[in-house]
Formats: sequence, structure tokens, C-alpha cells
Amino acid sequence: MTTGESPLHLVLTSEANREKAEALSLALLDRRLVACASLLPVRSHYRWQGRLEASEEVQLLLKTSPEHLEALHLAVLELHSYEVPEWIHWPAHCGGDYGSWCQDQLSPGAGAQAPATRPGGGDPTG
Repeated sequence: MTTGESPLHLVLTSEANREKAEALSLALLDRRLVACASLLPVRSHYRWQGRLEASEEVQLLLKTSPEHLEALHLAVLELHSYEVPEWIHWPAHCGGDYGSWCQDQLSPGAGAQAPATRPGGGDPTG
């Protein structure tokens, strides 16, 4: 890790549909267990109870700190709609203002001051 970088953990899980994925991400944000949740539609192929399955799902990419990882895991197990929720995580690093913003979002009382711009910056059209 270089100077100015913050440790981060990325977590993948998926939900049955957008409504459930949004509800899960909002609950995790409300508990300050994630700084950000990105939702992506995916088509998943897998074996479940001896049968090949395919389904449309929404994958969540969750960003959290190493200190929040275990609590996040427990919350996902508690709140998830699946009997066996996907839980894949790996360490990462983020730098600069985004790293500071992530850390601030995971702290109690965070969000009192909004950043000057949204994470990702200005105009979404580029």
C-alpha cells in the first residue's frame, strides 16, 4: 500500500431482483457497514439441489473497511433473501479523496457534511 491509500474490502453477493438488492444495500448503508453498494444485473448459471439452474439476478459489489467485514458478513446472513447467500471478498486499496470518503462513510456520525462533488465526480455524461 502506498502513502495516501486506505485499506478496503470488496464483497460480492447477489440478490434475486433489483427490489431485494436495493433493500439490502440500503439496510447495509443505514447500519454504516458499507460505504457504497454498486448494483449490476447479471445472468447466473449454477447447480442447486442437483439441478442446473439459470436466473436473472442483481449482483452487489459492496465496499467496506477491514474492521467492518465480520459485521457486514453477519448482516448479510441476517438480511439476505437466499438460503445460501453468495459471500466472496478480497482486500483492496483505494487512494486519495475516494479512500477518505469511504472511511468517513463507515464512521458513526458521518455524512453530516456532504462532499463538494459526488464520488465519481461531476457530469455523468463525461
